[in-house]
Amino acid sequence: ERLLEQIESWKTIISSSALMSLALLGDSLIYAILPVYAENFGLTIPMVGILLAANRIVRIFIYTFISKLVSTFGARALCIIAAIIATLSTFLYGISTGFFPLLCARILWGIAYAILLLSTLAYAVAKKSEAGTRIGTSQAIQRIGPIIALLLGTWLAAIWSPNDIFLILAIPTSFSILIALTLPKHEKAPQTQRPRPAKLTKPTVLDLLFFIQGYAIDGLFAVSITLMLAEKTSLANAVIGGGALLALRHVGEALAAPIFGNLGDKFGAVKIFLISAALTIFGLILVALDEVVFGAIVLLIFRGAIATLGPTIIAKQFDGNETVLNNLARLQSWRDLGAAAGPIVTGFALIYVSAGLQHFISAVIFGLLLLSSGSKISKNSG
Repeated sequence: ERLLEQIESWKTIISSSALMSLALLGDSLIYAILPVYAENFGLTIPMVGILLAANRIVRIFIYTFISKLVSTFGARALCIIAAIIATLSTFLYGISTGFFPLLCARILWGIAYAILLLSTLAYAVAKKSEAGTRIGTSQAIQRIGPIIALLLGTWLAAIWSPNDIFLILAIPTSFSILIALTLPKHEKAPQTQRPRPAKLTKPTVLDLLFFIQGYAIDGLFAVSITLMLAEKTSLANAVIGGGALLALRHVGEALAAPIFGNLGDKFGAVKIFLISAALTIFGLILVALDEVVFGAIVLLIFRGAIATLGPTIIAKQFDGNETVLNNLARLQSWRDLGAAAGPIVTGFALIYVSAGLQHFISAVIFGLLLLSSGSKISKNSG
């Protein structure tokens, strides 16, 4: 009976992760497409920065609300809604031009992602002793869709209209609805209080490290990498190269997440987290020194490690599913605050400050924060 429960648990993790993988198709590609095809969509670079940040800004304020809904109504019902919203969002990318229609699509995606992220984490942390391995495996599966979208989509964008690519991606994204329907039904958890929008509470040390990681990698790097390449090669090659490096971000997470999650279970999540954070700083410095490809490889592999180990630290420190979800919601809120600030600041700062120098400044801030607070993570991350 225990074996059957374990098999069912892993089936649920795989299904929910495959759902997220399909839902991520449009969002992953838009980071490579919008910066260099801004004029095709009737946008300026600062507008692109705002659009790429919009979904994260939404998530900052709804994570706690979503975590309570997951605890109250169960992950399955919300995953079905999220899959529908993700499909609609990707479709809107394909038919929209101008700032406000795309802003609506990004806001919708922010809601869908918040639901799917917390739902997949809720399934993964159900067994705390294997939390690192389970979260890592889930993250690896989730990266498959974005890798395909970035490698194939950027190549097709050089042949067809960028809008057409998103319309095509909306088709496989819609399959996520079918997967959501196969998730197991669970009884509703008792509702202890009325769900309400989240307030961004005082950050812990772990939250602050996730903030700067979100700013530097999901914000600054994701927005500027294609533009950095465009300075050295043709627009088409820059899009393909930028797409390949952004795909590498997902490849790195797919490979690193299960490996580092397992290492965290064996040797301590905090210890492996600190090593990964230090090597992330090294990757930022390499990009700043114009070693873009090598720096990206280092940077993105250890981004995957951090993305797995942060939630693992929290899962092992708290009892009770709702408490874990609330703390995971706070952690993701701070990461998304950084990742939202990254594209906005980068979009305006590129007018005055080079992308390389911005990467170096981020590395210095990340390093100072890690040096001043690394010993406090295990004590204060909750």
